[in-house]
Amino acid sequence: MAEPRADEWRSVARADSYLWVTFDGGPSGDPNQFGTEAFYAALGRAFVAMCAVVPVLFLVEALDVWLGAGFDPAAGIIPKRIDGLDGVFFSPFLHHGFDHLYSNSVPLILLGTFVLAAGVRRFLWSTLVIILVSGLGVWFTGSSNSIVVGASGVIFGYLGLLLTRGVVERTWWNFAVVLLVGLLYGWQLVGILPTDERISWQGHLFGLVGGVLAAVLFRRRPGVDADYPLTTP
Repeated sequence: MAEPRADEWRSVARADSYLWVTFDGGPSGDPNQFGTEAFYAALGRAFVAMCAVVPVLFLVEALDVWLGAGFDPAAGIIPKRIDGLDGVFFSPFLHHGFDHLYSNSVPLILLGTFVLAAGVRRFLWSTLVIILVSGLGVWFTGSSNSIVVGASGVIFGYLGLLLTRGVVERTWWNFAVVLLVGLLYGWQLVGILPTDERISWQGHLFGLVGGVLAAVLFRRRPGVDADYPLTTP
């Protein structure tokens, strides 16, 4: 097959519908358009990647429990204390026992898969915003007598991101994701309300806010390069 001319590359790059272009028989189409080969390929890669994240979290928890490393007090969020501020970045990787980690694993894989499938760069930047907003929200408003750990703030952030993305990007695929997420996890939104249980509702609330913010900041705009670059042989 002949190599495209420079003007043809420019016309592809400016197209409103982003194209995944290969010349070696690879996936083609828009990875953000439901039903295309590139869409299923992106979703599959995202699922595998998120499944690889959870064993890392289990390894961290195993080291903490079996070696008595004391990761939670050392790297968890301790609200209103400077020595607990670094927990904003480390606390999503820590959990209060394996039961806590088990309960977070499935929603983290499912929601993270949908977020990651839309693009690696958007996933990384969105996750960073969610971690910052959720963690700082806990640090400013939580009890100074508590130590907050867990990935639930990130999970609620992904939930807020997917729900908001379906509105701001106005695509059928995003609306379908919103419906699925709402049916599976919409009931968990009650977790953003104050409770007497030993959970950080602040982390849930500010995680959700961080997800909404990330969806608006990193929404896909026509005319902007896609997260999946054009490829050549």
